[in-house]
Amino acid sequence: MTTIAVIPGDGIGPEVIEPALDVLDALGLGARTDVLDHVNAETYLRTGTALTEADLDRIRSSEAALLGAVGDPRLSDTAYVRAVLTTLRLELDLYVNYRPARLWHDRLSPLRDPARRAIDCVIVRENTEGLYSGIGGGTRTGTAQEIAIDVDLSTRQGVSRVLEFAFSVARRSVCLVDKANAVRNGGQLWQRCWSEAVARHPHVETSHLYVDTAALRLATDPTAFDVIVTNNSYGDILSDLTAALAGGLGVAASANLNPVTGQGLFEPVHGSAPDIAGTGTANPFGAILSVALLAEHLGRTEEADAVRRAVAAAVAAGRVTPDLGGSLSTKEVGTVVLTELRRP
Repeated sequence: MTTIAVIPGDGIGPEVIEPALDVLDALGLGARTDVLDHVNAETYLRTGTALTEADLDRIRSSEAALLGAVGDPRLSDTAYVRAVLTTLRLELDLYVNYRPARLWHDRLSPLRDPARRAIDCVIVRENTEGLYSGIGGGTRTGTAQEIAIDVDLSTRQGVSRVLEFAFSVARRSVCLVDKANAVRNGGQLWQRCWSEAVARHPHVETSHLYVDTAALRLATDPTAFDVIVTNNSYGDILSDLTAALAGGLGVAASANLNPVTGQGLFEPVHGSAPDIAGTGTANPFGAILSVALLAEHLGRTEEADAVRRAVAAAVAAGRVTPDLGGSLSTKEVGTVVLTELRRP
């Protein structure tokens, strides 16, 4: 039997995971859930440990994992969040961050030109290297001579494999985004690996943009893009931009993948949102659409498409949470999606 590890997490995480699990159950995938509801900030504050080896073993032994959100305002630094997210990405070698961005309804777009609103693209972000590798340090902390260093790590293996994945999911084109003109060493490595990848895929349209130009073009005409592949930090930034162009973080889903081992971690990208936690107004679409990505990962494409159609119908009918202009609660929106899923 397929096992799905579930980490509800913090803040609105448990609130959005509840309707997401209802949708997962309604799909009839025959999966059992292994809920790690102790992996949260409360446990970290009490024990100083975010993930134990036993927790990691449970997640490793599952076919996929679903994460709500992590983060707590009582923690003044990012150590806890990194201890969960970075540990999972590195321990499971989830080298692809896959962030689709699709405009679910015209009214959700911040763009004025209707002809350029219909974003439907994917950010493929290298997920284990770059500036987020954790390599670096500092000296003379707190003095006028303080020095801080963060290393932007790129390896041939890391770059090549994420480029290959980008080509594997392309429908029409792949655009490499970097800053090779300014970040020369890593940029040249990306450029060499890119040339090799382009040669292996002669039938895919390709292009290259520097990250500042890419951000400008996304903000003016996102319909020009199919797949954007880039490094960890640029991908982090651009994927939030594409989420905004598609209606906001509340509808943004993501997958952290290792296509070789088949491991996957699926999560909405909105964070724990402590300012609205407990109000019942959190948007569950990001978590529900992450379930669609999870189903697709398990080879159940029809079920994944059914979830997306249900979300699209709910958005079109205006049966949404306040962030999208509606008045329904988190649970009510979940019920709407379930009703749409059950329509003949």
